[in-house]
Amino acid sequence: MNHVAFLFTLTFVLLSLNAKAQQNYSGDSVFSCKNNDTMGPSPSFLYTCNGLNKSCMAFLIFKSKPPFNSIPTISNLTSSNPEELARINDATMLTVFPPGKEVIVPVTCSCLTRDYYQAETKYVLGPLPTYYTVALETFQGLVTCDSLKRANPYGVLDLKPGMELYAPLRCACPTWNQTRSGTKYLLTYSVNLGDDISSIATRFNVAAGSVVDANGFSTQTQVIFPLTTVLIPLPSEPLSSMTTVVSDPPTVSPLPVCSSKKCKSKRKLYIAIATTGGSMLVLCVVLYGVYLFRKRSPSFIEKGKEGKKTKQLTSEDIRGEIAIIEHHSEVYKFKEIKKATENFCSKNRIKGSVFRGVFGNGRNTLAVKIMRGDGSKEVNLLKRINHFNLIKLQGYCENDGCHYLVYEYMENGSLREWLRENRSTENQCLANRIQIALDIANGLQYLHNFTEPCYVHRNINSGNILLNKDLRAKIANFALAEESDRKITSGYTSPHVAMSSRYIAPEYLEAGIVTTKMDVYAFGVVLLELITGKDYVTLQDGREVMLHAIKVNLIGEENGEEKVSLFIDPSLTGNSEKACVLQLVKLGLACLIQEPKERPHMVEVVSSLLKIYTGYMDQIIPPSIDNSVDLEW
Repeated sequence: MNHVAFLFTLTFVLLSLNAKAQQNYSGDSVFSCKNNDTMGPSPSFLYTCNGLNKSCMAFLIFKSKPPFNSIPTISNLTSSNPEELARINDATMLTVFPPGKEVIVPVTCSCLTRDYYQAETKYVLGPLPTYYTVALETFQGLVTCDSLKRANPYGVLDLKPGMELYAPLRCACPTWNQTRSGTKYLLTYSVNLGDDISSIATRFNVAAGSVVDANGFSTQTQVIFPLTTVLIPLPSEPLSSMTTVVSDPPTVSPLPVCSSKKCKSKRKLYIAIATTGGSMLVLCVVLYGVYLFRKRSPSFIEKGKEGKKTKQLTSEDIRGEIAIIEHHSEVYKFKEIKKATENFCSKNRIKGSVFRGVFGNGRNTLAVKIMRGDGSKEVNLLKRINHFNLIKLQGYCENDGCHYLVYEYMENGSLREWLRENRSTENQCLANRIQIALDIANGLQYLHNFTEPCYVHRNINSGNILLNKDLRAKIANFALAEESDRKITSGYTSPHVAMSSRYIAPEYLEAGIVTTKMDVYAFGVVLLELITGKDYVTLQDGREVMLHAIKVNLIGEENGEEKVSLFIDPSLTGNSEKACVLQLVKLGLACLIQEPKERPHMVEVVSSLLKIYTGYMDQIIPPSIDNSVDLEW
C-alpha cells in the first residue's frame, strides 16, 4: 500500500512540475534598468528557456512608425525575412503602413543562452542614445533595458550615435503542456493603453485562461502595463485581420492598465512624471526620426491645391532606403592591432592570416585578417552592408602596404570545420542545420536585393560561412564580390585560384558571367554538404564523383529516395527527419540546375526553407505521459 501511495505521489509531483512550465509576466520591473538575475532567470531580462524545443518559429507585434513603417525597414530593424513579413501581413514590398499599425513580425526564436530565449537583431544608435529609450521607444518593449545592457560591452555613459547594439528580442517557444493543448506558436504582444487580458484574448481569438496560464497571471483582471509584453498562445499563424491601428501608442513613460481607484491614482503619478522628464526626450527622438524619414524619402509629391501629400514608392526607393543605412567602422592604429594580437603570435592564429585579438582592455574579442596589398574594395563594401547574417567589419587599419581588417569573432569557426570535426548533439540536430541554411540564404537575399548596387558574393563555400557561439551563420570573405549582372570579359579565370571549382556555376566557368544565380548555385552545394555532412566531392566505387550528380541520377528512380538516404548524414535519418531531408535535397538540386534562369531566386529559397523548417517542427510529436513508474526496490 505504501508503494502505491509513493508511486501516486511521485507521478503527481512530476505532472505538477510540468504544469508550472510557463513564463512569468515582468510587470513594471522592466522600467528600472537595474534588475539582476543572480537568483535565477528573471522576466525583466527575457523569457525563460523552458519550452519543448530549443528553437522555434515565433511572432512579435511591432507598431509602425517612421522611419520603420515599411516591409524593408521593419525587416531590417528586426532581422526578419522580408518576404515572410510581407506575406503574413497581406502586404507588398511597396506597402507603407500608417502610424500605429500593428505589424506581425515572424522571427526564429532560440535558446541562445542556457537560461533565455531570444531572437537576435542589431540596431544602429541615433541621437541621444540610452539603453532605456532603445528598449522602450525604438523596440516598444520587445527588448528590455537589462537585456540590452548585458548583450553589449558599452557602459550606460559610453553610448554614442552610430554605434551598433545587439538587441535580443523577447520571444518564447511553447512548453510541453502548451504543445499538448494545441499551441503551435507564441506571439509576443507589446501592451497598449486601454488593453486588458480579456480584450487581448478576444482580439486574438484565444481563451483568456490560456493567456493567464501562459504569463503566470493570478487572475484575468491582473494589472498589465503599456510597453510590457504578454505572450499569446496560438494554434496557428496569426492573421493580419487580428491586428489594428493604435491611435495613441504609448511612449517611453508607461501607464498601468487597470480600472481600480488605486490604479487610477498611480496613473496620475505616471502622467505627472511623463509630462516632465520624459516628454522632451521623446519629442527629440520623434522629431529626429521624422526629419530623417523625410530627408531620406524624396518620393513625397504634392497633389492638388490643398497640399495633400501622397507616397509613390518604387522598389528602387525602398532599396535605397535600406542601402543608405551604414554602420560605424573604427579606424585602428597599428600599435593597437599589434597589442591586441600580441604581435600576431602563433597562439592567437585562427587560420592562415587570421588572428584572434583582444581589444578594449580585454573586454572585446575580435578577429584580425591581414590582407597583403589593397583591401580598400572589401572595406568600402563592408562599410555599406548591414545585416545580421553578413560578417560585421568592426574596424580596419592600413600600415606599410597592408590592410588589417577587424571583424566580429565567430567562436565556432567555419561551417566546413564544424561539419567535419564536431559530432556533438548540436551538430546532429536537423533544426540547427536548417537554421544555418536559412541564415546563409537570408544573408544572400539581402546582398542580392537590398544593397545599392546589388552584389554577388562569388565565393560562397562552407569555408566562408562562419558560426558564432550560438551556431548562427554569417557569410564572410567579400574579397571577390562583384556587382550583379555583369560579364568579366578579360582575366576572369584568374580568381579560380582563390575560388573552389566545386562551387563555381557553369556559366561563370564558360563565359565569366556574374549574376546572383552564381551564388544560388554555390548555395546548393553548401546545402548538400549540410545534409550529408560530406565534402561535395565524394568517393563512389573508388573514384571521385560530384555528390549532386549521384543524387540527380537517383531522384525519380525506383527506390530512389531510399538510395538517396544512403548519402545522408546518419544522424539525420530518423523517422521525423526523412521527409524533411528529402525536401532539402530537392531544394539543393534545384539550386544546381545547369541553366541559370531555371534556378530559384534567393527569395524563393528562403521561403522554401521557412516552410520546410515549420513543417519539420510541426512533425515533432511531444512524448506521451507514462503514468507508470518502474522502480527497482
